[in-house]
Amino acid sequence: MSNTAAYRQLFLWVFDMSEVKKIPFHEQLANKIIEQLKQGTAPWQKPWGEAIPSRPYNATTGKEYRGGNSISLMIQPFSDPRWLTFNQANAEGYKIKKGSKGVQLQSLTFHKEQIKRDENGRIVKDEKGQAVKELVKLEKPITRSFTVFNAEQVEGIPALKAPERAWQPLERAEEILNKSGAQINHMAGDRAYYSPVRDHIVLPLREQFPDAEKYYATALHELGHWTGHESRLNRPLMNTFGTQAYAKEELRAEIASMMIGQSLGISHDPGQHVAYVGSWIKGLQEDPFEIVRACQDAEKIHDFLVLEKVQIKEQVADKNIESLPTDRNGQPQVRPEKSELEQVKEQFQSLLGSVGSEQAERLKSMEAGMLNVSRFASESVKEQLQVNFYKEQLEPTRAIQIELEL
Repeated sequence: MSNTAAYRQLFLWVFDMSEVKKIPFHEQLANKIIEQLKQGTAPWQKPWGEAIPSRPYNATTGKEYRGGNSISLMIQPFSDPRWLTFNQANAEGYKIKKGSKGVQLQSLTFHKEQIKRDENGRIVKDEKGQAVKELVKLEKPITRSFTVFNAEQVEGIPALKAPERAWQPLERAEEILNKSGAQINHMAGDRAYYSPVRDHIVLPLREQFPDAEKYYATALHELGHWTGHESRLNRPLMNTFGTQAYAKEELRAEIASMMIGQSLGISHDPGQHVAYVGSWIKGLQEDPFEIVRACQDAEKIHDFLVLEKVQIKEQVADKNIESLPTDRNGQPQVRPEKSELEQVKEQFQSLLGSVGSEQAERLKSMEAGMLNVSRFASESVKEQLQVNFYKEQLEPTRAIQIELEL
């Protein structure tokens, strides 16, 4: 396809979607979710059976979409989890099928890089005479909308390959429960709940569940509530059953357990949460942006449990086993990997040693500006800001702005 023809096609798609853009992203998403909740077809309402769906991801970068963007793609009528923009498809030599409708997503930019100036407005320069740059927090985040197409709408894209997992799903689920440190009490009965007062989880006996996956789906849902304790992610948990506040927390835990199930490869059973559907619909009708907040909180729950708590080495050399600490059963414990921030920071330091002196000084100056800005943020935001900064510098494009997806 020639560039002229390609961009003419893009113009027609953008023109065709002009009516949609008049409605804010969060309202479009909330309206679609309300419709699906009424029909019982929202992503977290549908049991998966044997086929565990993957989280939506970009076909070019391999990066998973997050938060509201991820849910917005899950509700589309496609089974392929791969998505890409028009320009990405064009760059790969693919062709968007005629008549295809794209899905509008949204991202926010909270910081920008700019040249540093002193109190008199003069440009601040380093010892090399280069202008010093700094990261500055924007008074109002910049909203950027973009459109993606599913791989099923693309001609020429290779067939989807089944992902190869480096773990056994149920073993990984058990690992998450153990590594979390949560107190889990098993009692004969039919109740599963998290008590914020006692900070413990109560589950029926394992043998009471029809199968192992149902047990872990229930346990991970309650573990999602457990993350809300003030010593962890600090969400409001002291809510009365039947209230909107109670239903909001259930929505977060349900979306999070769905996301965790997708990441681990275990089935999702939504049957026990049908009682909250009416409250979820009412809440989204009154406050459409609640779906975005719920998705953001669900991502935090997912990351807290899956990324932070169970990043362990997949294998341990036999010669090192004797030197490892052991658990109460005398089994060797695997040392945790370095945090994501530690890993990308080390890679950034390696990058400094592999580029020219001028570029290295520029990167150091940018890093100093970022660290100066991030010190005013909360610990969780500070760490995420730093991780995003180092990742951006390690990418070939050397993107200037740090964008956080909804």
